[in-house]
Amino acid sequence: MGVPSALWSCHTAQVDSYLLEGHIPPSAIAHLLTVRPVIRGLAVPGMPIGSPGMEVAGMSPELYDVIAFKVAYTSVFMRFRGSLQIEQ
Repeated sequence: MGVPSALWSCHTAQVDSYLLEGHIPPSAIAHLLTVRPVIRGLAVPGMPIGSPGMEVAGMSPELYDVIAFKVAYTSVFMRFRGSLQIEQ
């Protein structure tokens, strides 16, 4: 579907004209659909502990980035620890 291989994870979806790859927090998707940047989509590579659906009892959530991507371009869109947004 056009997700760069370095950003692949376990799930791919399309919402409006955007691709979503991996365990992206709902608040990041809501922000994407509010600001509507000129990108192809968002990705959370791998399956970080604490990301939506990857919560593990007794384990601390990892710090992870939600990456914005388009052809030959990536940048950090938002940063999270578990479901808690760290920065934007």
